[in-house]
Amino acid sequence: AASLQYLFEEVILFYLKSLDYKVSNNLCLSGGSFLNCNINSRIINETKYKNLHLFPACGDDGISVGAALYVNHHLKNHPRVKYNENEICYLGKKYETELVDFKFVAKLLSEGKIIGWFNGSSEYGPRALGNRSLMFDPTFEDGKDFVNRVKRREYFRPFAGSILEDDAHEWFDLRGMESSPTMMYAVNCKPGVEEKIPAIIHVDGTCRIQTVNREQNQHYYDLIKTFKEETGCPIVFNTSFNLGGEPLVETLDDALRTLKNSKIEYLYLPEYNTLFTIENE
Repeated sequence: AASLQYLFEEVILFYLKSLDYKVSNNLCLSGGSFLNCNINSRIINETKYKNLHLFPACGDDGISVGAALYVNHHLKNHPRVKYNENEICYLGKKYETELVDFKFVAKLLSEGKIIGWFNGSSEYGPRALGNRSLMFDPTFEDGKDFVNRVKRREYFRPFAGSILEDDAHEWFDLRGMESSPTMMYAVNCKPGVEEKIPAIIHVDGTCRIQTVNREQNQHYYDLIKTFKEETGCPIVFNTSFNLGGEPLVETLDDALRTLKNSKIEYLYLPEYNTLFTIENE
């Protein structure tokens, strides 16, 4: 796997470096290969392309949106419409919302509890971006091993972190990027950060992050902000809401079934201020 990753990165970089940069320094990447955070980060770091556009569902699952946009513009003769990046991530079912207090959820996280988070429209694409997520405290030293056991995944699989956008530049080197809302890059930590969040740090010292602002995802932002007030850490450990080998949770029934069949104890619905708990043996 490491050899294939190396060759993949070298081939992509070879072709990009051979292109004529005089046309544009912007680059649009498509295809499931560009869900690979390492190559995306190397493109930013090692080529002249500093402005990348990566559709959050850049694999085959994103073809339907491209087809719809094509029909709308070329066949229906409607004006081109630029999609809203904050909205395109969430194209699943939508539920009624209301403001809630997240203090008790943040406290559970700080006590080392894994919490299923079921919020609003489900994500479009393979990343858990704060609507169908499992959350944990990133400061736990053995957090990666613990959550991998609960999720029934291989021990070496890493996890991501969702960080308040306003705090991102204090904790990570974004290499000139303003934000990373769709979790497409592995970035370097600022000095002293790696020791603070060991549960989400890769073996090479990088971290795959999602920056979150309130406009993008109100409930998720408020939860992370409350967790920061509780612990001083503006980051929550974020992974997809599923068990190893299973698809991502879509419906509430999927979420409850996942709880029942695992050692995950809590499921929180922020729109309804409802916490489900299941006692597992």
